[in-house]
Amino acid sequence: MQDIVDQLEAKREAARQGGGTRRVEAQHGRGKLTARERVELLLDAGSFEETDMFVEHRCTEFGMADQRVPGDGVVTGQGTVNGRLVFVFSQDFTVFGGSLSESHAAKIAKVMDRAVQVRAPVIGLNDSGGARIQEGVDSLAGYAEVFVRNVKASGVIPQISVICGPCAGGAVYSPAMTDFIFMVRDSSYMFVTGPEVVRTVTNEVVTQEELGGASAHTKKSGVADLAFENDVEAMAELRRFIDFLPSSNLEKPPVWPTEDTVERDDFSLDTLIPANPTQPYDMAELIRKVVDEGDFFELQPDYARNILTGFARIGGSSVGIVANQPLVLAGCLDIDSSRKAARFVRFCDCFNIPIVTFVDVPGFLPGTAQEFGGIIKHGAKLLYAFTEATVPKVTVITRKAYGGAYDVMSSKHLGGDVNYAWPTAEIAVMGPKGAVEIIFRSDAGDPAKIEAKTEEYRERFANPFVAARRGFIDDVIMPHGTRRRVGQALRWLQGKRTQEPWRKHGNIPL
Repeated sequence: MQDIVDQLEAKREAARQGGGTRRVEAQHGRGKLTARERVELLLDAGSFEETDMFVEHRCTEFGMADQRVPGDGVVTGQGTVNGRLVFVFSQDFTVFGGSLSESHAAKIAKVMDRAVQVRAPVIGLNDSGGARIQEGVDSLAGYAEVFVRNVKASGVIPQISVICGPCAGGAVYSPAMTDFIFMVRDSSYMFVTGPEVVRTVTNEVVTQEELGGASAHTKKSGVADLAFENDVEAMAELRRFIDFLPSSNLEKPPVWPTEDTVERDDFSLDTLIPANPTQPYDMAELIRKVVDEGDFFELQPDYARNILTGFARIGGSSVGIVANQPLVLAGCLDIDSSRKAARFVRFCDCFNIPIVTFVDVPGFLPGTAQEFGGIIKHGAKLLYAFTEATVPKVTVITRKAYGGAYDVMSSKHLGGDVNYAWPTAEIAVMGPKGAVEIIFRSDAGDPAKIEAKTEEYRERFANPFVAARRGFIDDVIMPHGTRRRVGQALRWLQGKRTQEPWRKHGNIPL
């Protein structure tokens, strides 16, 4: 018996050592933690239960029969984050560069299957050189097994990817199908084809960081949602992030205790909107003053900055926030902002998270770049997402809500449950000046007349009362009472139920 116990402990220790002391030191030398260190930081102390610790690859080609490491380059199992169950896999770069083999993929597939079965989030900590070349098509088949599970789990459980190192080639498509992607600055990158291939095919000279680093994907491509300074910060922020999410589509979002009463008024909001209708203000300030304790977990803050998306709490319960940002492009909707917000709205709807929308939108961004880029289809994605969403939807129009963009931003016409407007709201087909120049084109040569007509239009149409008379706005509220009114609406909307006609799925304009 003791021999077996000693053998067990030896195997466990071999698995814990990963690729050995030299490779672990090299990993630390790059400023990166090991797979197990990341798991320890992510999960509650002592909660991790590892599975498949002794799995090894079965490849015998190219001398691989003599190179076997227990665990085969990925640590899998389950544990808790602030007491809530999560499943996790963490690729180990010290073992065969974290490359994916048939056995490695089977471990990931198993943990994903279990996560779906018990309805708990799955978190992937990616640090891999890609497919294990020695295994050929077997490793590619392994990727496909993971891809299929990403698709099957979509909308059932939250899927989160953290890119802690390299993620290239076919490996990028598993994170791409998860709900959120976080990266680590200066040590992680994602691309389909690397710098060498790019240089050979297109003659472009580019570094790994320029091609697929955290900056590229959080600012230019929008592939990643956030980037962190190091692995430690990434794990700490991931723990905070998970607290906003329900465990599955069968649950409501978690409720956390707060001393910030929903009845709190903030009179500084009464002076947030500038007197000059063309002067910008920071919508993020409004969000922080309305939500619990000013805690707003913003997603994609450096991408499509003309719209804000992220999670917060009101009355202790999670809400998804979508808001135009007047500081950037005057808050116009464009291709990138429409895609960014549509994706976020659809996630919230999948997982029963109410959506609060703050509107200050003068319209869609004009120009040939937008039209040729497909703003018609991309803008329709946001329209489709808001219309399809059946979760509670509360909308507050703070200033401008013009044209089709007014419709798109969770208006009453798209199924907004409660729609408020501040007294400063301007709800119209277009801005007063542009409208008057079209309606009174014959008076274009008389500036005084045009100015008078502009003021007349502003008084008659550029206000919230026309829409309120039609019932398109439920109430015109004072800015300082926004938190209270939104919180009350969310409270009575908790019992919302809808009955939709059966369909396999809609055909969103992708």
